[in-house]
Amino acid sequence: MSDHESTYVPKTGIERWLDERLPIIRFGVDYATIPTPRNLNYWWTFGGILALCLVIQIVTGIVLAMHYTASADHAFDSVERIMRDVNWGWAIRYVHANGASMFFLAVYIHMARGLYYGSYKAPREMIWLLGCVIFLLMMMTAFMGYVLPWGQMSFHGAVVITNLLGAIPVVGPGILTWIQGGFAVDEPTLKRFFSLHYLLPFVIFGVVFLHLWALHQSSQNNPVGVLIPKERRKQDTLPFHPYFTVKDGFALVLFLMLFSVFVFFMPNALGHADNYIPANPLQTPPHIVPEWYLLPFYAMLRGIPDKFGGVVVMFASIGLLFALPWLDTSKVRSMRFRPAMRWFFIILLVVYFFLGWCGAHLPDEPVIPGVDGPDLFDGNLNSYLWLTRFLTAYYFGYFLVITPWMGLRETPLPVPEYVSSPVLSHDEKNG
Repeated sequence: MSDHESTYVPKTGIERWLDERLPIIRFGVDYATIPTPRNLNYWWTFGGILALCLVIQIVTGIVLAMHYTASADHAFDSVERIMRDVNWGWAIRYVHANGASMFFLAVYIHMARGLYYGSYKAPREMIWLLGCVIFLLMMMTAFMGYVLPWGQMSFHGAVVITNLLGAIPVVGPGILTWIQGGFAVDEPTLKRFFSLHYLLPFVIFGVVFLHLWALHQSSQNNPVGVLIPKERRKQDTLPFHPYFTVKDGFALVLFLMLFSVFVFFMPNALGHADNYIPANPLQTPPHIVPEWYLLPFYAMLRGIPDKFGGVVVMFASIGLLFALPWLDTSKVRSMRFRPAMRWFFIILLVVYFFLGWCGAHLPDEPVIPGVDGPDLFDGNLNSYLWLTRFLTAYYFGYFLVITPWMGLRETPLPVPEYVSSPVLSHDEKNG
């Protein structure tokens, strides 16, 4: 809470000396005792999981950078040398590669929780906006990291995505040449991507700090979405430690178990086999795809026949997240009390999943094999291209039409006055 009073009392001379000059111990104690809504569920544990993922990615990335060679002639071989000759290199690389997937899995759940419980609504707009910045930086970092192994999928994926920048009117060709370091994807491109891939996680770390600062300034949301007045602080909150540290710790253990299953039993399940083939500019893979966590946006990009139009749609799909606090007109935060809107949200999750499914298939591939659907404009209606377009229309419709319209038209269920009201009323009924 922004008005949380410090309870830390230095007990030794060293603590008093440090507290006067760098009150880092006071900061840690105050963080541990900060009042936290007592009704937080396990969906709120993903913030701590994301912090752990970021630390894992930075630490393993630093170690990998010690052995990686950012050269078009030696990048692929250096990755293989890490796997075969560096002590525990295989484990470090698999933790880093699968850690990116775990990072995105956690951030998608974290963002879905924010959407469901209305964590983006006033006074928490800045928390949401900084979270969207982190998400955008994560996608940039992940794409550049995907290029570094310099395999077939890495190289040709870089060619496809960077060439999209050239479709931007006027400034596009200049930006493309600057990003590539020349007129084609080659060693200068690899060096640029390696440099930015190493730098951006530290930028993310800085934005995470601002994210937490904004969180403590505006206080945490909670499942019922009601603000906690100062006079109800004692009844409706608990200290973060030990109640929520234990809860977060249990969730972290479960998450690390899932993480370990991928690292030790199926480390390549979330990757692409073509990336174990050295990059060959003269041999294009039959189907170029990014990592799974970027597939929904790749599908939207590919669903528009015009290259520039596809770029606009892809960036607009991310830009809508930034505008969401002002698109939502409802005065009720949590979808617990918005039953109609809840169904539209569930459909949105299904749509996002199937957009990723479409991104993993060829555009002209039939959705239902063996069925010849009618032709519509430039493609068969029974194709992933047209399915992508229908799903994209719902995605944009959810944010631009459904969210503002339902906020004005829907009659929500009664919202409890205080965080502890549902619990107390339940106890009274059973007592």
